[in-house]
Amino acid sequence: MTASLVAKDLSGGHAHRTLFSGLNLTVAAGDVVGVVGANGAGKSTLLRLLAGVDDPLGGSVTTAPADAFVGWLPQEQERLPGETIEGYLGRRTGTTAATAAMEAAADELASGTQAANDTYGAALDHWMACGAADLADRIPQVLAELGLTLGPDTPMTGLSGGQAARVALAALLLSRFDIVLLDEPTNDLDLAGLARLEEFVRGLRGGVVLVSHDREFLARCITTVVELDLAQSSVAVYDGGYDAYLEERAVAKRHAREAYEEFADKKSDLVSRARTQREWSSQGVRNAMKKSPDNDKIRRRASMESSEKQAQKVRQMESRISRLDEVAEPRKEWQLQFTIGSAPRSSSVVATLNSAVVRRGGFTLGPVTLQVNAGDRIGITGPNGAGKSTLLALLLGQLVPDDGGAGLGASVAVGEIDQARGVFAESEPLGDAFEALVPSLNRAEVRTLLAKFGLKADQVSGTVGSLSPGERTRAALALLQSRGVNLLVLDEPTNHLDLPAIEQLEEALENYDGALLLVSHDRRLLENVRLDSRWTVADGQVTAS
Repeated sequence: MTASLVAKDLSGGHAHRTLFSGLNLTVAAGDVVGVVGANGAGKSTLLRLLAGVDDPLGGSVTTAPADAFVGWLPQEQERLPGETIEGYLGRRTGTTAATAAMEAAADELASGTQAANDTYGAALDHWMACGAADLADRIPQVLAELGLTLGPDTPMTGLSGGQAARVALAALLLSRFDIVLLDEPTNDLDLAGLARLEEFVRGLRGGVVLVSHDREFLARCITTVVELDLAQSSVAVYDGGYDAYLEERAVAKRHAREAYEEFADKKSDLVSRARTQREWSSQGVRNAMKKSPDNDKIRRRASMESSEKQAQKVRQMESRISRLDEVAEPRKEWQLQFTIGSAPRSSSVVATLNSAVVRRGGFTLGPVTLQVNAGDRIGITGPNGAGKSTLLALLLGQLVPDDGGAGLGASVAVGEIDQARGVFAESEPLGDAFEALVPSLNRAEVRTLLAKFGLKADQVSGTVGSLSPGERTRAALALLQSRGVNLLVLDEPTNHLDLPAIEQLEEALENYDGALLLVSHDRRLLENVRLDSRWTVADGQVTAS
């Protein structure tokens, strides 16, 4: 079914705060709309409004036809206790709910009313359209296509992050939505998964609205950009792809800054001239009172007339100032600005692996023989489950090889952001956990540092487990700034970071001169960060290039 979604004068946010307002957007068949903006600007809020999950603060969201099947896949991959892969796929594709609705409608048929017949007919049509009839038959093929050998009855709670990401992708491939709403669909996907997701999105006949911080994915897929600018309290819609949006936004920002500076310079000049005229007028009156005796009326009158002319010029200048079209100064958006703390140079050899082998169940990594030298900058790529995180654990001495040897050099100061963002204890308040890792900082200094990374007082006093993935990542970045590092290990650092923060991370990495091990599926990050070599991990083996 060809469907469209229309947002008219839409406003969203919370009861005490409006995040965006006045959004007008039409999503028609074939449109792929990318929603961009800093964390907290309301991207997920917008998707919830478009999905009908939440009510807007103002405006409306409608679909044509009214019964169009809108599928919303939120950012967090829920893993419900006892839920199998098949159950998860049924829930995410909407087929489980459609089946329940049809069965409930069937139970009402016994009443024999026309209303019951109509309800059942609509429920049956929806059940057929969403693909519930053959979902069980389609699941094994899609799982196999994504490299998942797990059965549909496998519990979701037992899956790794990479496996869960592929099951989430399977739900998308199995869905038959008229309009698709995707919140961070690229998180945790490897390069093969990203390629499959791009193929799927570009091949959809219906409309798509998605939130993503993967710049290459946005550049390859989207046709329209919705920018939620929290700093300017504005919403803008740009026609064209992501790269065209970047160029148009840069031009718009430059023009806005130039317009403000022109206005500010002109106003400053007029105010300065008015001040000078006012001073001349006042001085002329004082001179006339001092120099003109009471009986010299002609000279006094001439002086007063001259002063009145100066005063008239002042009034004219003030009138010109009041008639200026006011141009508001562009507000500077908050940016994550940080550096990576440096430690004294380590030994020339930072880490070595000598025919190292690790065995975990049916998986074997190795034998691997590698060496990391001081200052080496290495990018590490490979499919999910290939052993990248295991390789890092071996190099850092966190894992003892079953065969072969592994060694960490002398005076190596490690700074790490792991994929699980598990550097801080989940049950502790963030401030306490941070202070325990950096005892050289007192409580006030910890709060000040975390505030620079966009973490507010309630987040610092709250438990680590209550933080969002993006907030945990910013806290981990703050930790890197507060401690000296000469071996930096980053495992998927851009997951859950917004676009401005990713750009700041790239800048910090450019200025960092220690050894770097960077695991990432972010293609633009790997292009933009200066690297000396690449390691590819596949099938338990490591290939250096």
